[in-house]
Amino acid sequence: MTDLDVLRVFCGPDGGGGNALGVVRDGAALPGADARAALAAELGFSETVFLDDAVRGTVDIHTPSARLPFAGHPLVGLAWLLRSLGRPPRTLRPPAGAVAVGFEGEVTWVRGRAEWVPARTTRRYASVAEVDALPAPPPGEGWLYAWAWQDEAAGVVRARGFPRRGDSIAEDEATGAAAMLLTHELGRPLDIRQGTGSRILTRTHPDGTIAVGGRVRRATP
Repeated sequence: MTDLDVLRVFCGPDGGGGNALGVVRDGAALPGADARAALAAELGFSETVFLDDAVRGTVDIHTPSARLPFAGHPLVGLAWLLRSLGRPPRTLRPPAGAVAVGFEGEVTWVRGRAEWVPARTTRRYASVAEVDALPAPPPGEGWLYAWAWQDEAAGVVRARGFPRRGDSIAEDEATGAAAMLLTHELGRPLDIRQGTGSRILTRTHPDGTIAVGGRVRRATP
């Protein structure tokens, strides 16, 4: 049996919310792409991440139906876990490129680029109530990040994420890559309230990178 850590990533300040994440710290224990895809599908989490080289920070990310070049919540979760084990990483390396890691109090940050985000649509709605009223998933095809301003002056956004790729994930509880894309489109830091109780923080940087950050907790059995 492959050793597995299960975390909740992008929790609210009260510890609620958070998107479930599976972490396989010993990627060598499950080296084949087919075996990894099967495990990710069996777990049914939004993503499962495999750590292939602890020294370099090389990682492999799978949804229940696809392999991803980049995703925010697996990298934030893995960085937090390694720090909790006394091995805080400075860099993680998904297929898309080198991702800088930072820690500020309870918040774990990772920095990447909007062009690394797999194709998805961000759609603005007129009100928080309209976003909340959407079915899961809404009609249509392709990844949808539905959002509305909750407090535009303060940069607070209400959002919901719908992969719409035909697997077990009807709605994504918290989506770091989509938060990065929305931050790039709006050109400003955001405080995103997604799903049932998750919170994603973002920042822009002069070099064009965007940071996404949040709180992480171990999932209770």
